[in-house]
Amino acid sequence: MTISLVGILVSGIFCQWLAWRFRLPAIVLLAAAGLILGPVSGWIQPAQDFGEGLSAVTSLFVAIILFEGGLNLQFHELRETAQVTRRLTSIGVILAWGIGSVAAHYVGGLEWGIAALLGAILVVTGPTVIMPLLKHAKLNRRTASYLKWEGIINDPLGVLLAVLVYQYLLYSGEGTAVGHILISLGLAFGVSLALGGGIAWTLGILFRRGWIPEYLKAPSIIASVLAVYALSDMVQHESGLLATTLMGIVMGNMRLRSLDEMRRFKEYITLILVSFLFVVLTASLTIEDLRTIHMPLVFMVLVFLFVVRPLAVFLSTIATDCDWRDRLLISWIAPRGIVAAASAGAFAPALIEAGFEDARYLVPAIFMIIFTTVIAHGFSLGPLTKLLKLRPPGKGRVLIVGASPWSVELAIALKKVNQEVVIADSEWGRLQNARQQGVETWFGEVLSDMADEAMALDSVYTVLAATGNNHYNSMVCNHYAPHLGRHRVFQPYDSGDERNSRVVSETRRGITAFSEKIAFAELWTRLIRGWHIRKTTITDTYTEKTFLENLPEGAVRLAVIPEGNKLQWLSQTGRKYQEGDVVISFVPPEEKSKAADAKIEDAAEPTK
Repeated sequence: MTISLVGILVSGIFCQWLAWRFRLPAIVLLAAAGLILGPVSGWIQPAQDFGEGLSAVTSLFVAIILFEGGLNLQFHELRETAQVTRRLTSIGVILAWGIGSVAAHYVGGLEWGIAALLGAILVVTGPTVIMPLLKHAKLNRRTASYLKWEGIINDPLGVLLAVLVYQYLLYSGEGTAVGHILISLGLAFGVSLALGGGIAWTLGILFRRGWIPEYLKAPSIIASVLAVYALSDMVQHESGLLATTLMGIVMGNMRLRSLDEMRRFKEYITLILVSFLFVVLTASLTIEDLRTIHMPLVFMVLVFLFVVRPLAVFLSTIATDCDWRDRLLISWIAPRGIVAAASAGAFAPALIEAGFEDARYLVPAIFMIIFTTVIAHGFSLGPLTKLLKLRPPGKGRVLIVGASPWSVELAIALKKVNQEVVIADSEWGRLQNARQQGVETWFGEVLSDMADEAMALDSVYTVLAATGNNHYNSMVCNHYAPHLGRHRVFQPYDSGDERNSRVVSETRRGITAFSEKIAFAELWTRLIRGWHIRKTTITDTYTEKTFLENLPEGAVRLAVIPEGNKLQWLSQTGRKYQEGDVVISFVPPEEKSKAADAKIEDAAEPTK
């Protein structure tokens, strides 16, 4: 078992790295890894390797994933998408269940009870597959919010609906089916609200009053999530997922001060769990499961993809403010994952034993839809997003924080070389010059909640924190580093000895920007003395060697723009310049007259 466990974890993380490196959907690679490790090679057999505990572990892992998903659901996003989200998670659920049940019966040939159960299970479009796809596709915030809210809310609702259908099938012969359903529904919502919402609120109060130390906050949350899931499930079967989702939503919107650190910790945990579960999911397939597949099931899968989902989305979003492009994308993207597979695996044996022969098709049908949607939607989401122009505009923005005269001059220079720049400042007056020069600006505090909601800061891929306060610059870099990567957040040199107690530690700040150790105050001073920003294009005749030889003494190289690519801030580690690179430099005033060279031009006029 140890070798199997390690093999699953290592292969899962390796697939995540491959997906990042080659910009492929991680879910597709994880599914392929599971097939290779399971049915193809037979090296891993989860049912035998992990025994009966596999189902319990899977449920607990899914509970943590749904909690983390709920933690990321912000009410400000719901304000932007409230009408559509309400429709997708109410009318959309009913329509998807109804149309799906009809398709499963008439196309798949399943008896009505099993068809209704299959339709209920396939309502879910869980975060285990949606979230990795959204990271890969780089959708705009509005469209991504539709898919994210639908996936996270519908996941527990779909499971609950499937449980109600399952109970109806089991008790239908006793005449008490409807009563069981109503009692179960009331218990599920009551217990979820009381346990999920109540414990989340209680934890928040304890955090605010300092009754739980920082190092115990994340472990306390994970333990509480598992406890909420177990207790809720004891009272009402399969209500634990709804309870943990509500717990995440409540905590995520309580504005707890240490929530960002805890959220990042849970993102790491969730990444490991998703990698583990998806490999186990696909490795669990057996040859017997594959042999039950027949043509009606294949046609049913196609109908779910091309008829059921589009109809449910288009009908549920009639008379809403949802753009036709959003509706088209949402109607196509509905990958199923771990929750659907786990539900089918849990319900099928009992139903077969109860005399429902068609229940033997539940598992293969669900797995067919999982594989089909993961592959089809995983590879098509990115191209379709691009085709429908649903990505944030442009190839990515450069964010400059602080609208000093030097920062504004730099922003103007970058705009003239076709870089998309947004300059942010909390003082309206300091942004005036940038606005007059046509540079996009954002007025406000970049560390505020309002900045997280701002559409103007979408698609930022690199940050230069260039204010006169190095401590604030470090805070800005630390704020953006988890989202953009440490290698994409920069700030000017902090003058003074590293051991000076007034200097921010190197490990707690952004990368020191530019080719020379030059403090922000010195940059501003040199600008007043007539220094200006210049661009130089490296060609086959004007090589890197020539450029460096002609570079004036004291000049500071700020950034390089590879041909047809995004701007890269330079640091003291340096880099080789290649043909087609455009180098942005800060040079003394006496060199301005020499800039008339065909290959060397001023990127911006010096400030008067």
